Amino acid sequence: TGLEVVFTTSNNGRTLLDMKESLPTLKTIIISDDADQDFINRANELKVHAIDFKTIENDGKTHKAEEVNPKPDDIATICYTSGTTGMPKGVVLTHKNLMSIVCSLMFLGEKGKMIKITKDDVHISYLPLAHVYEKTSEATFIYAGAAIGFYQGDTLKLLDDIAELKPTIFISVPRLLNRVYDKVFASVKGKGKVAQWMFTTAYNSKKIALSKGQIDHWLWDKLVFSSVRERLGGRVKAILSAAAPISPDVMDFLKICFSANVFEGYGQTENAAALTITLYGDLSSGHVGPPQVCGDVKLVDVPEMNYTSKDKPHPRGEICVKGHSVFKEYYKEPKKTNEVLDKDGWCHTGDIGMWDELGRLVIVDRVKNIFKLAQGEYIAPEKIENVYCKHELVAQAFVYGESLQTSLVAIIVPDRDALILWAKQNNLGEHSFEKLCELPETKKHILQTLVNHGKKNELKGFENVKNIHLTSESFSVENDLLTPTFKLKRHQAKIKFQKEIETLYSDISQA
Repeated sequence: TGLEVVFTTSNNGRTLLDMKESLPTLKTIIISDDADQDFINRANELKVHAIDFKTIENDGKTHKAEEVNPKPDDIATICYTSGTTGMPKGVVLTHKNLMSIVCSLMFLGEKGKMIKITKDDVHISYLPLAHVYEKTSEATFIYAGAAIGFYQGDTLKLLDDIAELKPTIFISVPRLLNRVYDKVFASVKGKGKVAQWMFTTAYNSKKIALSKGQIDHWLWDKLVFSSVRERLGGRVKAILSAAAPISPDVMDFLKICFSANVFEGYGQTENAAALTITLYGDLSSGHVGPPQVCGDVKLVDVPEMNYTSKDKPHPRGEICVKGHSVFKEYYKEPKKTNEVLDKDGWCHTGDIGMWDELGRLVIVDRVKNIFKLAQGEYIAPEKIENVYCKHELVAQAFVYGESLQTSLVAIIVPDRDALILWAKQNNLGEHSFEKLCELPETKKHILQTLVNHGKKNELKGFENVKNIHLTSESFSVENDLLTPTFKLKRHQAKIKFQKEIETLYSDISQA
């Protein structure tokens, strides 16, 4: 990046010093904690100025700097893309880009089209601060004068932090919300028949009310769903999901169990996170709302995928955006910038959208994350993964297809609790989760379950996988299979499971 000054911890500072040969422009490291003399000596040897933050603060007290307000087109931040399809790119965002989203959200709140954020609201920050979704969210809360609490840094203690802070607006991603959904229904299944009947009755009753525009119920909210609401602190009045698609079932679940307004946003790093958002009072699911007031959106024909703006009953095509939120450039990558930003200023997202009858955007496909099987059928793996991950036995899925093969295979991470319960119910003996993933009986059962579940959810025959490999190791940020917002890194997953994929196809050919 050509950076000269880095603000970090002493541990990360040591890593930077180890990399000094590949960081020729690095001149200064500001340490947030106490730096020992060995670190300072080594930095001096490498001609890097190491200084602690306390010294910076003291210098600031004695040398007052003139306040310089940024201009709209000044660079506010460089946010890196998630790297799902290759090397992350540095997205240059200006103050205008970020503030256009903040002002758009506040405008919608003032007009009663979205939840109005005020100084009385509380936000818990646990998503990566380097990600544009969290940056834009925090900028909005700061603008409104709301409070922000930061989690301890340990995801295993996140629920404890939420219970302590009691946020009023919960900003999240589908992966976490899906787990809440799974755990609640798994908990209900483990209860007695009376408790199960009561939950089902209450849930179905509120689902009917939901279709009529009502999210509260005087009896069921107190009798059945109060314990569920306490999982998020008991004060949540609004939930926002973004960064990846969320299923309509999970959206309905959140509205029913938390009696909260649930919004779904759609955007990318390149348009400062928020291109569209669902509106207040719209309790329907399956769409991401109309465009934000700070930008224009159009759909461009993709004839090779049979998507056109003349499609009936709804126009379809690649989603393109233009306006104040659109990024300036990819840092030091003019060629890649020109691939995304056309000469008229339209940013091509790579996503396929559809306008519904009310002018709301529906995400239907992806230009980049598709491939053809040998018989010529197009495959959208993310759609299939989303279907499979809705089943209680599946925690994570990676669907893969070779262009010279006629079928799909998948790497599946089973849900630990659900798999152990299934094993007990089917008298497989006392086995560890890791051992269960290795048993042929487990693989056979899960494969057949996925096929049946796929058919039930209207997957076509060629979209259902023909063979699977079970792994007990979760996809995570730590093993480089997930981005910081929990999106699957497909390229890395392919590399990691290359041998397993080859074996799966070999078994299919020999069957």
